[in-house]
Amino acid sequence: MNTLTIFLGMVGPWQWIIIGLAILLLFGGKKLPELMKGLGGGIKEFKKAAQEDDDDDDEKKDKKIDKK
Repeated sequence: MNTLTIFLGMVGPWQWIIIGLAILLLFGGKKLPELMKGLGGGIKEFKKAAQEDDDDDDEKKDKKIDKK
């Protein structure tokens, strides 16, 4: 259990550097901006959809209150 905590719980700056280098080697320098752009667009759309879903739920609650 202790070794599992060490491997999963403590990610320091050197580990992040190694992860970044591995990603750079896998995808290359030219492909990374495209990947980050796609990731950013996906996150943006997810936030927009989550916000719209909350707005729809609020409207449904308002309609139920008005009917009573």
